[in-house]
Amino acid sequence: MAVALLAAAWATSPTGFAQPAVRADVDLPFRAITSGPHAHWFGYYDKLQFSPDGRYVLGMEVTFQNRTPTRDDSIKLGMVDLEDGDRWIELGESRSWGWQQGCMLQWIPGSKDEVIFNDRRDGRFVSVVKNVSSGDERVLPKAVYALSPDGKHAVGANFARIQFTRPGYGYQGVDDSSIYESAPESDGIYSLDLETGESKTIVSIAQIAAIPQESSGNGPHWFNHLLFNTDGSRFIFLHRVHLLETRKGGWRTRMFTANLDGADIRCIADHGMVSHFIWKNPAEILAWSREPEVGNRYHVYNDVTGDIGVIGVGVLTVDGHCTYSPDGEWILTDTYPNKDRMITLMLYRPADGKRVELGQFFHPKDHKGEYRCDLHPGWSRDGKFVCIDSLHQDDTRQMYLIDVSGIVE
Repeated sequence: MAVALLAAAWATSPTGFAQPAVRADVDLPFRAITSGPHAHWFGYYDKLQFSPDGRYVLGMEVTFQNRTPTRDDSIKLGMVDLEDGDRWIELGESRSWGWQQGCMLQWIPGSKDEVIFNDRRDGRFVSVVKNVSSGDERVLPKAVYALSPDGKHAVGANFARIQFTRPGYGYQGVDDSSIYESAPESDGIYSLDLETGESKTIVSIAQIAAIPQESSGNGPHWFNHLLFNTDGSRFIFLHRVHLLETRKGGWRTRMFTANLDGADIRCIADHGMVSHFIWKNPAEILAWSREPEVGNRYHVYNDVTGDIGVIGVGVLTVDGHCTYSPDGEWILTDTYPNKDRMITLMLYRPADGKRVELGQFFHPKDHKGEYRCDLHPGWSRDGKFVCIDSLHQDDTRQMYLIDVSGIVE
C-alpha cells in the first residue's frame, strides 16, 4: 500500500530506518551507511560498488565538498561493512579524482577481493589493483575508464583532456600540451590488459573527428563515458565537440560503439545529444538521447540491426542515471532537481509500464555544476538493494542503502 512521507526533509521511523524525503510510493527500509563530519560518496552509476557477496560497499571520503579539487587534493578510499555496523574500512587514497566519477573505484569483475582505482604517481595517471584482504597492490601504467565483464581488459581516455573540456569528469595534476589541440592523432581511447599492463591506442580523436556528422562545433574534441557491453565484445564511447574554441556555449555529442581492438566502429546516435546510457545485453543500449521524430526520450538502440525504439513514454520523461536490474526486469533511474530542489528516485518495469517512486531527496542549490551531488543509484549484485549518494541530510554528501527486495521480488 502506498504511503505518504510528510517529513520536511528527514525523519526516523520507529524501526530505526531513516526515511528519505517528502513522498514515496512505498515504505522501504532505508538507512545512511556513512556519516560525517567528512563527506562520503561513490560517484558514477555504472561501476560495481557492491562486493560479490553483498557485504561490502565501496566509497570515497573527502574533507570538503563545494569546490573544484586541485592537484594537491587527495581522497581516502574505503568500503562499508554492512554486516558490522556499517564500519568504514580504509583501503588507501587517490590523487586523481573528480566529483562525478571519483577515481573510478570499483570491484574487478570476477574477483572476490580485488578492486581497482585511478591514482597519480610519478607525474602520470595510473591505475592501482588492490587486494582488500591482503593489502597487496600492483600498479598499471594507464588509468582506467571501464572494465570488461571478465575483468581482464579495460579501456581508458586522456583524463587531462577530459578535465580541460569537461571539468569534474577528468583529473588535475598532469601537464599535457596536446589537450590544447582540437583533434590530435596522438590522443584517443586506449585498451589496457589488466594482467600484463600492456596498452595501445585503439581509436584516435582525429579519426572520429574526421567522420562527417549532422552538426559540429569549432572547439576541442574529446571522448567521454566509455562502457563495455554485457559480454565484453564491444564498448560504447561518446564523441563530444565544443561549439566554440572558448569551450563556451555547450557541445555536440555522438554515440559510437567499437570492438575491443577499435575495429568495426559504428555511429549509433548522431543528432547532437546523448546523455546517460546503459547496455541491456550485448546488442541493446538504453540511452537518454535525441531523435528527430520524437525529440528527447529514453531510446533503445540495437547495435546490430540499427533499430531504434522508445521506452517509458509518458512515464520516464526526463534524463537520469539509468541501469537495469541484474535480472533485466527493472530500470532504476533518477532525475535532476526540480524547481523545489527535489530529486526523484524511481523504478520502472518495461514489461507492464509499472513505475514505483522510491523517494524524493532535497538537493541544496549552492551545490552546483561539477560539485553537485547526483544520486547515481546503483544495484547490489543480487538486485535486492540500491545505494545512492545524497546531500539531503545536513547538506553533507553521504551514502544511503535502500532495500528494494519487496518490490523487485
